[in-house]
Amino acid sequence: MVVLVLCTIRVQHQSAEIRDSKSLSLVIFVSFIDLFLLFGKRFASTMKFVRFLMKNAALANVPKHIDHFSKFSPSPLSMKQFLDFGSTNACEKTSFAFLRQELPVRLSNIMKEINLLPDRLLTTPSVQLVQSWYIQSLMEILDFLDKSPDDHRVLGEFVDTLVTIRNRHNDVVPTMAQGVIEYKEAFGQDPVTSQNIQYFLDRFYMSRISIRMLINQHTLIFDGATNPIHPNTIGSIDPYCEVAEVVRDAYESAKMLCDQYYLGSPELELQELNTNKKGQHISIVYVPSHLYHMLFELFKNAMRATIENHEASSTLPPIEVMVAIGGEDLTIKMSDRGGGVPFRKIERLFSYMYSTAPTPQIGHHQRAPLAGFGYGLPISRLYAQYFQGDLQLYSMEGFGTDAIIHLKALSTDSVEKLPVYNKTALRHYKMSQEADDWCVPSREPLNLAVYRVAK
Repeated sequence: MVVLVLCTIRVQHQSAEIRDSKSLSLVIFVSFIDLFLLFGKRFASTMKFVRFLMKNAALANVPKHIDHFSKFSPSPLSMKQFLDFGSTNACEKTSFAFLRQELPVRLSNIMKEINLLPDRLLTTPSVQLVQSWYIQSLMEILDFLDKSPDDHRVLGEFVDTLVTIRNRHNDVVPTMAQGVIEYKEAFGQDPVTSQNIQYFLDRFYMSRISIRMLINQHTLIFDGATNPIHPNTIGSIDPYCEVAEVVRDAYESAKMLCDQYYLGSPELELQELNTNKKGQHISIVYVPSHLYHMLFELFKNAMRATIENHEASSTLPPIEVMVAIGGEDLTIKMSDRGGGVPFRKIERLFSYMYSTAPTPQIGHHQRAPLAGFGYGLPISRLYAQYFQGDLQLYSMEGFGTDAIIHLKALSTDSVEKLPVYNKTALRHYKMSQEADDWCVPSREPLNLAVYRVAK
């Protein structure tokens, strides 16, 4: 009201000096623009402040939401259930209703465990950034809890939100790895902390794999697009995934990298043994991208070891791959003659804390996946374990290494392996270093002279 009076006075004062009616109209028009801009600025400032208050109120409620949803155990799905969700009779409303409850449960369970990490690791910029991504994603999904699945706009917004969340979390693995590096450089490492970090990261990355699986299935199935290269896939799942074809794809990709770096590469010898349907190619219900990731990592390691172990030779021994399927299991064995690894170092190859590779730049998308962090093998093992399989290494030092991938042959047996936050998990983070209940040999040989009996 005060502003309106001031504008009126301004118009009256100027109208006494301006005799032209057009000029007077212009002054009045400009005065009302001043009024509009003044109120507009105040309104915008007020709305910005309101949004700030609402955001902070929502952030203040995040711990309550995490506490609430972490009390529920995640609901693991089988490969068959994933197929049913994405079949021709797939219902977007059903998937929406399930995900808006299940995603907060999976996010909250692992977010409770993040807070159990050492304080000095939690305060690293990289880990804080990852935490902020998870909090933001949780808040965005919670916005859909009270929205109607019958509204098509809501369903469309949900797909868009899931895509945004997926893109936001693209760099979670290297960012968390950077946090571990920052922690090691600042504080070093001890056995207890290393054990806790290993336990957490296995569960954290497994949770991430499962969340991306849910998001990919929903967005790929209900965005209305069809994969032109693999039209028979249901989301990211191929009901007839030909294992040998994925083996060859992974080999060719690794061979290309190897040829660029070493100017040569070992050949592939591939065999299939189908005991269920003799003479036919082996196929299972699986996620081709997961299998490709595992095989690509194993091929890279096998090729590097083979070339470096046969530098003086004019020929390279081939990498042999055997694919076999039985009533329960599908097994892939990759054998190289790269000199092998000492037995005591095998488990270290799966450790997140023992990478000696140089630190890569985050966001450098021209690199091979996870290059420089030494996370290739541990993440590959998680992909195998995700649907109740495994990845194991058996090495003969001086000769070579056998890498074996175990997968479930039946889609009903391929069930998600998911971490759950409970008292058992909590105890893992509270374990302290105790005395070993097996004798630990001394670094110095035992001096038996002290036991010599005088003659």
